[in-house]
Amino acid sequence: MSLQVDLFWSFRSPYSYLAVPRVVALEAEYDVKFRVRPVYPLAVRDATFFQRVDPMFGPYLFRDTARIAEQLKMPFGWPRPDPVVVDQTQKAAPHQPYIHRLTRLGADASEKGRGLPFISEVSKLIWAGTVPGWDQGDHLARAVESAGLDLATMDREITADPETFERLIEKNQLDHRAAGHWGVPTFVFDGEPFFGQDRIDLLVWRMKQRGLTNRTKIS
Repeated sequence: MSLQVDLFWSFRSPYSYLAVPRVVALEAEYDVKFRVRPVYPLAVRDATFFQRVDPMFGPYLFRDTARIAEQLKMPFGWPRPDPVVVDQTQKAAPHQPYIHRLTRLGADASEKGRGLPFISEVSKLIWAGTVPGWDQGDHLARAVESAGLDLATMDREITADPETFERLIEKNQLDHRAAGHWGVPTFVFDGEPFFGQDRIDLLVWRMKQRGLTNRTKIS
């Protein structure tokens, strides 16, 4: 039986984006299934979060994520537009035209069993820094199509019943905290949380202790 990992993940987190290719590679190499569980970013979950953190947080995050992307040879640039609309103090605006749609779409994709392909394709669109105006034209539709889904169909589903997807997201957020962390990406395996893209090797080590099998050995 495949091992199972819950992946709590945000469309606004550069660290979440930077983790995805390694997660995709792990599923291809090992008999493990990652269950993508989208959550809202901290800026949306806690409107005062960025007013409370040290002002050095932002500059360090920009530096750190850029060098990780360089090390991993991943294209990277801050999204245009930012998935979370914020004011000059980084406080989330009351109206959020992007992050609610993206997170609900992610929840829908996960329910359809396409969570990992969805976040892989859509996060590349948002974070690779190669597409100005990722929300414009057919960019998002083509990314969703590459994940094996249809954006128009999904948009109709989340528009017709937004409460269902909000309940899924809220359940993800409650389970995220119950597992022992609040940040993203957080991997939860066998009840144990592993926070951050820099804990993937530790996660693999733990899974190998629990019988993680290389796919080439079981095919």
